[in-house]
Amino acid sequence: MKYHITLIFLAIPLLTFSQDDIKTNGIFYKISISATLGVNEEYELFDEGESGTLIEPSAYFINNTLGYKFDDRTSLGLNLEYNWHSETGFHFFPVYLSMRYNIITNDDNVFIRTGYGRLINLGNTFEKGTMYKVGAGIELFDEDYKNAFLFGLDFSRKRFGYKQSEKLSSISLFFEFMVF
Repeated sequence: MKYHITLIFLAIPLLTFSQDDIKTNGIFYKISISATLGVNEEYELFDEGESGTLIEPSAYFINNTLGYKFDDRTSLGLNLEYNWHSETGFHFFPVYLSMRYNIITNDDNVFIRTGYGRLINLGNTFEKGTMYKVGAGIELFDEDYKNAFLFGLDFSRKRFGYKQSEKLSSISLFFEFMVF
């Protein structure tokens, strides 16, 4: 028991080590919210708001990522995500690996990313299958270059149902906060 406590006290300084320089590699955590926007087919031009707005969200996504940044360009992440497609009533829980590559590295980064994984069946309301996504966006750092905000577009394709014969594609806008 004393051996375990000694190891914990020795490991704490390693976990709380910080640098004054810009950190270019290491473990990061990211949380994300996204929405797919669709056209409201019941919208009427001069209806004074009774038919809703022309553009409305049709799907919502919440994502948690734990990853590793290898250098100032490349990172890998393990993603746990919840998807709800409000128009169709589908619920998905994708678990997937993602890779991000910064094509422009400057004070702010422009990146492309991709991901592939499984749709996990968490009950009767969740569909199981496979999923992939590709996207592009911009990463904006805070003044200390420790945290970042990411904005962009993702295209995702889900295959599910009997022998994964059903397909659902969507383009979503994402907003993410990354702690590094």
